[in-house]
Amino acid sequence: VMPNLYGDILSDMCAGLVGGLGLTPSGNMGLNGALFESVHGTAPDIAGKDLANPTALLLSAVMMLRHMELNEHADKIQHACFEVLKEGKHLTGDLGGKAKCSEFTNEICAKL
Repeated sequence: VMPNLYGDILSDMCAGLVGGLGLTPSGNMGLNGALFESVHGTAPDIAGKDLANPTALLLSAVMMLRHMELNEHADKIQHACFEVLKEGKHLTGDLGGKAKCSEFTNEICAKL
């Protein structure tokens, strides 16, 4: 637990340990609310090109569901994400694959 600035720096540094910013979820919890987001920025250079890796956003949603105590739903999404990553057939470019964001996402949806 630390202030936002230091948390941002630490989370960005640690993202490399798990595969990069495209895989890293984030949660900010306060006394009266919580915010969940991907660690990476907006990536305007790839906006609208179907190239983004949606894993960080999906895992941020998993964190949100767990925060809301909807663990069964969180487990399903997390398992589907990890299965697609483990299989390695539909990886996005940042992970060394050739799949578009939509192809990667469709594969996750198929696992649900």
